[in-house]
Amino acid sequence: MSLSLVIGNKNYSSWSLRPWLFLKYHDIDFAEIRIPLYREDSKDKLLQYSPTGKVPVLLDGELKVWDSLAILEYLAERFPQTQGWPDDFAERAIARSLAAEMHSGFTALRTYCGMNCKRTPTAKPLPEAVHPDIERIGEIWQHYRQLHHQDGPWLFGRFTMLDAVFAPVALRFHSYQLETNKEAQAYVDTVLACPAVNAWMDAGKLESEVITAFE
Repeated sequence: MSLSLVIGNKNYSSWSLRPWLFLKYHDIDFAEIRIPLYREDSKDKLLQYSPTGKVPVLLDGELKVWDSLAILEYLAERFPQTQGWPDDFAERAIARSLAAEMHSGFTALRTYCGMNCKRTPTAKPLPEAVHPDIERIGEIWQHYRQLHHQDGPWLFGRFTMLDAVFAPVALRFHSYQLETNKEAQAYVDTVLACPAVNAWMDAGKLESEVITAFE
């Protein structure tokens, strides 16, 4: 069966980046179906692939898998060589908890620091509500990099699904020059140095669409 991934604008769609990055990092072949968001016909086009009318959606033959976290879980099972979660039972539980926390939380950061690959990295005034999100994320990155620094540069040493989940957040930290601790900044630098992340960002910068809500 052949894989296709339906994504939105690379410049803006952080949810699309997550499974795309996992596929690219592991050199898994797939076709890319890009549907620009926030246009009059966006919803109708997306409904051809997604029951929710949202991105991303993974197409594996006749099978449709939607929601970025569900897609990542599916890919980890479909391609066990990716070792999507940490090997240790307890660490897998923790990594899943952290992924779920990211998936459902940090609303203030999402609202005021939208992903924008074209943005010149610079700080901007942020409401007080964003600072607890920044602090919590920085603590997560610091703690797990301190625990696993000898095993590699990612949160649990080697690249896992959790890094795919947090990669767009690291891009936000870079784009808005959010201040954090040295371990967290080193993690941001690891994400920025990833060839697959750079390929996504380069493509996003070439896009012509402008979504004012994310500018």
